[in-house]
Amino acid sequence: MTELSKLIREIKSTLYGNSEAEPVSEACAQLTQEFFRENMLRLLIVCLPKLSLETRKDATQVVANLQRQQVQSRLISCDYLEKNLDLLDILVAGYENPEMSLHYGAMLRDCIRHQSVARYVLESEHMKKFFDYIQLPNFDISADAAATFKELLTRHKSTVAEFLSKNYDWFFAEYNSKLLESPNYITRRQAVKLLGDMLLDRSNSAVMTRYVSSRDNLRILMNLLRESSKSIQIEAFHVFKLFVANQQKPPDIISILVANRSKLLRLFADFKTEKEDEQFEADKAQVVREIAALEQGDRP
Repeated sequence: MTELSKLIREIKSTLYGNSEAEPVSEACAQLTQEFFRENMLRLLIVCLPKLSLETRKDATQVVANLQRQQVQSRLISCDYLEKNLDLLDILVAGYENPEMSLHYGAMLRDCIRHQSVARYVLESEHMKKFFDYIQLPNFDISADAAATFKELLTRHKSTVAEFLSKNYDWFFAEYNSKLLESPNYITRRQAVKLLGDMLLDRSNSAVMTRYVSSRDNLRILMNLLRESSKSIQIEAFHVFKLFVANQQKPPDIISILVANRSKLLRLFADFKTEKEDEQFEADKAQVVREIAALEQGDRP
């Protein structure tokens, strides 16, 4: 084990360099080729639980670096992972093992830098598990799972848009009930922020239109607007404004907004960000104008 730890440390210093020398690109290219040809990635991932804590950290850094190494302008790590997708199953399942979850989680985020690998995880049954991993009682592990979940849902725009369109019903049912309505403040805060990031992304415009046409979604966002936490309120506002700005509002959305008009206008009257924010103030003024102008019988 001592010898093994030493060798993994040597691989790391070849890839990253050390205090005396920068990494040499020819050596990195040769190491990368050998590493994948000899099936070393599989060995490292499968045997990681047997290594010491320090060696696990070194191994995690080695895997991270190799995802970025190009050989003759090809990312051979991507080619390798495409042929060994079962390794992703091991990495995701790492969240169920408290000792391994942070190492496997970091490796997983590096592997999903490749679009085809991220697509595999998005389209697998694993996506459903993330809703539970994000709520694990261990804060470090739940935060790591949330970081991976965010990466999966924001990094590769076209793949994410396709995933959300195909899986809209189950995904947002889980998202709303397990994350936005979670009893955990941090889970709610992260979830409403990520929801805003997803819906405001141009590539998800079809999904956004569908999301803001649902009165159940509107109810959830209005509840988040009433939270005592300023940061949740602000993030909820960035999603709520999309319901108001929708030019094709369904009648039941209009009814809810009209029925709650005076409460909403009162809320926005003293609704401020910590720092001066011109864009926020402009958005708020626009939302107030739109709500004030709504008529019960409005039709688009």
